[in-house]
Amino acid sequence: MALKAGIVGLPNVGKSTLFNCLSSAKAQAANFPFCTIDAQLGQVSVPDERLTKLAEIVHPGRIVPAVCDIVDIAGLVKGASKGEGLGNQFLGNIRECDAIIHVLRCFDNDNIVHVDGNVNPVRDKEIIDMELQIKDLETVEARMKRIEKAARVGGDKQAKIELGVLEAYRAALLEGKSARTVTFDTEDEEAAARSLFLLTTKPVLYVCNVDDKSASTGNEHTEAVKKAIEGENAEMIIISAQTEADIAELESYEEKQMFLEDMGLSESGCNRLIKAIYHLLTLQTFITAGEMEVKAWTFRKGWKAPQCAGVIHTDFEKGFIRAQVIKYDDYIKYGSEAAVREAGKMAIEGKDYVVQDGDIMHFLFNV
Repeated sequence: MALKAGIVGLPNVGKSTLFNCLSSAKAQAANFPFCTIDAQLGQVSVPDERLTKLAEIVHPGRIVPAVCDIVDIAGLVKGASKGEGLGNQFLGNIRECDAIIHVLRCFDNDNIVHVDGNVNPVRDKEIIDMELQIKDLETVEARMKRIEKAARVGGDKQAKIELGVLEAYRAALLEGKSARTVTFDTEDEEAAARSLFLLTTKPVLYVCNVDDKSASTGNEHTEAVKKAIEGENAEMIIISAQTEADIAELESYEEKQMFLEDMGLSESGCNRLIKAIYHLLTLQTFITAGEMEVKAWTFRKGWKAPQCAGVIHTDFEKGFIRAQVIKYDDYIKYGSEAAVREAGKMAIEGKDYVVQDGDIMHFLFNV
């Protein structure tokens, strides 16, 4: 399944530097606003140590990790909801993304211009929040005008449900809250909410971009952000984009690990970021393992076996018969598929099986 995350933030907060570290694409990075004008797309592999371990056993022709598309979106400024700066383009690009990576400047450096004159990540966050909320409020109020008569006078049941959802969103947005802070009790309400495609319902990962000294500990700026997003249903990680850029320049795995250890880090910030996006979107991975390839496949937590089969090919889902499932730990423990079978650790699962993260799957189907 395709996944796209958009990197957003004010100009000069480190978006393009982070994007360059994450992907093989190279966005221009410079010390002035709107350096990145067009949204630039890169693709990054999802880090998964399990694939390497399985490959050591299976000896496949290739290893194919899951991938995530990352979009570097032009910097937003105050007034974007009214078309200021590159606002309309920014909002259009963000609407196409599954998740938002919101980069906040949490470092002090007099040599790098801040668009608002001084470093204040909470203020910066609120600027972008407000612009997205204003646009969502316009969407909500326009929709309310279209369906209000049908809901209140015509007795349309579905229109009544949608109007209730719109009223809840409008109340939150008028209070300066994002739409994702609103929760609903019924499946009908949740379906109506999803159909609106509001900008502030998208899950957000706040990335606090710090100096290298704060990469493992954070600082007063990151503490302020942490407090500001409480109750927002969002996540936050701390990264030094410049440190990640330095790591990316190193050639060998050993050099990178030594660099991380010297920084007091166990894993690169880029790896942590991609894993955090997966967690934010409730995504998991099942694996297929054979002589041709060991491959990771992305699915949503809670999906059943036929849905996961459809990730490989729609025919697999249509003609699903059953699935052979080996737990990752069992595969590693016994050292081969044959040994797993002999130990009685291969399960035969039907249509109601809920696939688990790390399951090694083989689907049987008939079309």
